[in-house]
Amino acid sequence: MQKKPILVVLAAGMGSRYGGLKQIDPVGPSGEVIMDYSLYDAKRAGFETVVFIIKHEIEEAFKETVGQRAEKFMEVRYAYQQLDDLPEGCTLPEGREKPLGTGHAILAARDVLDAPFAVINADDYYGPSAFKTIYDYLASDGCGVGKYGMVAYRLDSTVTEHGTVARGLCQVDENGHLVNVVERTKIGTYEGGIHFTEDDGATWTDVPADTPVSMNLWGFDPSFVGELKTRFVPFMQELASTPNPLKTEFLLPTVVGQMLTEGTAKVTVLHSADKWYGVTYKEDKPGVVEALAKKVADGLYPTPLWK
Repeated sequence: MQKKPILVVLAAGMGSRYGGLKQIDPVGPSGEVIMDYSLYDAKRAGFETVVFIIKHEIEEAFKETVGQRAEKFMEVRYAYQQLDDLPEGCTLPEGREKPLGTGHAILAARDVLDAPFAVINADDYYGPSAFKTIYDYLASDGCGVGKYGMVAYRLDSTVTEHGTVARGLCQVDENGHLVNVVERTKIGTYEGGIHFTEDDGATWTDVPADTPVSMNLWGFDPSFVGELKTRFVPFMQELASTPNPLKTEFLLPTVVGQMLTEGTAKVTVLHSADKWYGVTYKEDKPGVVEALAKKVADGLYPTPLWK
């Protein structure tokens, strides 16, 4: 019998653009953080186990806030994304301080992922239907070796007027399967449209507002961890020779894209009726606070959330 799906929360990022530990910054009426709402929605969708991927540097603060609340309602596991967690024979480029990316984060949890699992960012609000959609997919026969899922959002509902964001731009075929996903790290808005740059603003390329994007809400079979292990070694071996060895990351969309190109994976693109909210920058916070307060007023969430 297949084990029940696990929720994996990527919470090791330090929030440099935001200017602090946005993972534990209160946004709810009773001091809830965005993760609290994700856990609440995940729990009522069917998830019973959560894996938090964090850094040792934030361990105490994280466990005293989000962790101790979650432990009352779900089985909680921890994994630690550290720069020294590398395969034998691999070394970091001198001066590297930036985390090695979302793919490396999942590898950090390799010993506690024994069931199909969903992946989310700690600082994104996905909405109830997104968690129900991905849970149902992971619990179905559609998920398996080389058969993954991804919940997509419209690009125009995931950008901010306060700066650039990183998004995985997706191409989807007529059967609802992902053709490719390209990570763009600097997507911004301008009057009348959305565009991205790859040369620090020297040139910009327009992107349609309805482009489906990945917000790192993925659904994987446990065998995907093996794919990450296999591909991480050559990534590390080639890192020093990349144009930006201090910032280049081992990203989930990149790995999935490689597998799509090889024909070794099929990704079903799922959709959520909910609007995404996030706090990439401090200036984003008031809008998120207002949106969550309205959802509470409308009865979607109780306050305090964890009664």
